[in-house]
Amino acid sequence: MSEAEEEPVRWLDDDERPAWINIVKVLLVLPGVLESRLLRDSDLTLLGYMILARLSMVPGGTLRMSEIAEMANGSLPRTSHAVARLEDRGWVERTVRTGAGRRHTTATITEAGRAHLAEAAPGHVADVRHFVTDPLGDDLAQVGAAARRIVEVLGLPTNSLRD
Repeated sequence: MSEAEEEPVRWLDDDERPAWINIVKVLLVLPGVLESRLLRDSDLTLLGYMILARLSMVPGGTLRMSEIAEMANGSLPRTSHAVARLEDRGWVERTVRTGAGRRHTTATITEAGRAHLAEAAPGHVADVRHFVTDPLGDDLAQVGAAARRIVEVLGLPTNSLRD
């Protein structure tokens, strides 16, 4: 479409605007709120926690770095930095593997990483309940379904931590 043929802007109406502003507030503030306890109590960023949680839920506790980056919606360099930080603390081990003419790096959660995650999880889950699930109450499933639709429109993987 040329600029002359562009569709007119569909401005947010009086019901959509405040809903959007509240969504933006959640997007901007919630990650920092969840991360503050993790950093204070467990020396973990939110991304680090999510990486350990994901690794703890897959068979063998191992994923390719590219899978971790996809799960975390991060670039490989950002993910590599986060995993290196976890590795420095002894919570994961990275291994370079070759096969079928290709080289890739995997990360595996260590027993120390599982123990650290187990220590960090209760506080993190308490925060998730306090700031997200309890306020949503019976609306949680609907909000989750709506968030999944946004994830799909963004072209992101829709798998959960349980996959």
